[in-house]
Amino acid sequence: MTETVDPATPTAPAPKPAAKRGGRRRLLTFVMAVLVVAIGGGGVAAFFMKRGTARAASAAPAKPVEHGLLSLEPFVVNLADAGGSRFLRVSVRLVIESVEQAERVQKNDVALVRVRSGILEVLTQQTADALVTPEGKTALKKIIATRAEAALDGTKVADVLFSDFVVQF
Repeated sequence: MTETVDPATPTAPAPKPAAKRGGRRRLLTFVMAVLVVAIGGGGVAAFFMKRGTARAASAAPAKPVEHGLLSLEPFVVNLADAGGSRFLRVSVRLVIESVEQAERVQKNDVALVRVRSGILEVLTQQTADALVTPEGKTALKKIIATRAEAALDGTKVADVLFSDFVVQF
């Protein structure tokens, strides 16, 4: 006897394939690998950031130097041009090596008059053509700094600043 299967009759459902047991293990392995990479990368980044901060800290000066500022009354002088009709109006400020030295000079009238006198001598020797160029102003700053240091008996002048500079033609 042979059995024939009638296609119209329902048959028992086919058995489902067994679920993969390795899926959960693969997910756990993947998550662990991601965590290891993230932690390792963070450690490497922290190492290099500390190293860079240490270099920057060693390169930076320990304490910035505070300079003092010595403001002088504005100067109005005749320039050394041929016609004698050109004038210079300039306000000069001297950047002194330290705040204490600037205060000491500010209180000493004799030192202030010596500085003003030296600067007046320099200014009256200038010509308008030289002063209107950037090179001329830079040279004038150097000469003023030298004269001011000589008048202040060795007090270091770090810079000369012009807050007003007008040449009348």
